[in-house]
Amino acid sequence: MELLNEIEQAHKRIRDDVFQTPLLYSNWLSDYCSGDVYLKLESEQITGSFKARGSLNKLKWIKEQNIKGLPVTASTGNHGLGFARACDLLGIKGKVFLPHNAVSFKVESIRAFDVEIEFHGDDPYTTETYARKTAEQNEWIYVSPYNDHQIVAGQGTIGIEILNNISNPDNIFATVGGGGLISGIGSYVKAQSPATKIIGCQPENSPEMSVSVQAGEYREVESKPTLSDGSAGGFERNSITFELCRKLVDDFILISEDEIADSIRSMIKHHSKLVEGSAGVAIASLLKYPERFANQTTVIVVCGANISADKLQSIIC
Repeated sequence: MELLNEIEQAHKRIRDDVFQTPLLYSNWLSDYCSGDVYLKLESEQITGSFKARGSLNKLKWIKEQNIKGLPVTASTGNHGLGFARACDLLGIKGKVFLPHNAVSFKVESIRAFDVEIEFHGDDPYTTETYARKTAEQNEWIYVSPYNDHQIVAGQGTIGIEILNNISNPDNIFATVGGGGLISGIGSYVKAQSPATKIIGCQPENSPEMSVSVQAGEYREVESKPTLSDGSAGGFERNSITFELCRKLVDDFILISEDEIADSIRSMIKHHSKLVEGSAGVAIASLLKYPERFANQTTVIVVCGANISADKLQSIIC
């Protein structure tokens, strides 16, 4: 109940500073699975991904609590961009730690805001570990991309918007990286519509959360390169999102790189919408098992649109 209250407070806190994104009926996907499929287009959020929500909620909460210190975070791009935009909006300084292999155009998007950037490591988990340790040493405020109640609550506002339009969907699909998105949405939706199934979607090349949930304990899994860079990498041991995923996620679906690429191309073909790899994972999950969701109402959270020109060219050519 505490997290549910946090989500409702987050909705009030950020609703005037983020977009209430469209819920688009997809004739293509509805026909494909003989059901009713809607796309929650967080790809059209103000920073190009859902991450604008959680980071803004966290930084507004910090100001409300009058907590002093430099806010810092670690990110592969989308969370850093949401964090940077929130700092700019609130007129505060901040610092973003990025892996050396962060997508270049996401880095440039972050540089457009007045935040400091530091590069460390070659994968999200290494960068995150370093950023957290550095924050502790300097008494800065570390803003986790997922392991934080206010971050999870901010992402959970998507659940409010979905249920305001469709009161009892049969299924909600969301891509899982660190688990903040699905934990927030699942916490709100399960409280209001317990019969709704929450489906976690992950690339086969980076399945740490699904492997850990199925094992019943934290399991470190080596991540391989994936088009779903927004969900790539592991999650922090003892993260609040692990227990939330264990409680809330009804099933996981794993997706190959070819399936991700196919879903990105299909979104362009059928909806003229550009989506990033992590969004493609959730779309591909329905395409993989259409018969399982026949005659049902399904919402797919299209989590972002921030894909580089080089990566897009390699997919569509």
